[in-house]
Amino acid sequence: MSQAVNTDAPLMRALLAPDDPPAVEIVNRDGASRALLLCEHAGRAVPRGLNGLGLDAADMGKHIAWDIGAEGVARCLSKRINAPLVLQRYSRLVIDTNRPPESPECIPETSDGVTIPGNAALDDAARRQRYDEIHKPLHDTVAELLDQRAESGCAGVLLTIHSFTPVFGGQKRGMSIGLLFNRDRRLADALKAALMRVAPDDDIALNAPYSVDDDSDYAIPVHGERRGIPHVLIELRNDLIRDDAGQNLWAERLSDALSIAFDTLENSQ
Repeated sequence: MSQAVNTDAPLMRALLAPDDPPAVEIVNRDGASRALLLCEHAGRAVPRGLNGLGLDAADMGKHIAWDIGAEGVARCLSKRINAPLVLQRYSRLVIDTNRPPESPECIPETSDGVTIPGNAALDDAARRQRYDEIHKPLHDTVAELLDQRAESGCAGVLLTIHSFTPVFGGQKRGMSIGLLFNRDRRLADALKAALMRVAPDDDIALNAPYSVDDDSDYAIPVHGERRGIPHVLIELRNDLIRDDAGQNLWAERLSDALSIAFDTLENSQ
């Protein structure tokens, strides 16, 4: 099992080379929506110095490496609702930015039965390096944008965009979309009710195929719950959003449903 990231370990030479992509991309920074969008598993880049983590292109194309289709939905939704969007460019196999740094799943040695050679027996310095150059900049950016919105008087909302596989561990997952939460279900409930109106033929689930907790999640507990702002982690089944048509369709549905859900939240206050 992987060791936890020791954030007090000494630093090594920079992991990201000048020709590596930045860890964080901000789209539509000045968008006027009350929502901030976050896509932690948008990319599957690997820093050049990690030699592809020892994996081949087939493995890096799988869901273990990134959330297939999530970036496309997030970009379309950002445009539709005029919301800022924060994207993370590196594969979750390099470091999973939606895991607490102390979690063994933050830098996994195996994922869905696939061994990750480049993550084997990392020392504290190597783990700290990935945290400092990829994980921390992402969440510092999210915190900064949420702080700016709060200072300007904007009542913030956090939406994180993910995707899941139709089958996992031999079990079929029939829901089209899952709305995940832990202690605060306000937005999840409002969005489910709205989506049932917008997409009545789809299976809209709460806390499926996963749920949120402090041990396995980072963005919702840290940026949503601690601030007390409405939030939800959105999981879309990836076979529904593999192409532009599916991504646009679900962005449209979410846009329409969020408008209803935001009105519901405002009327309940």
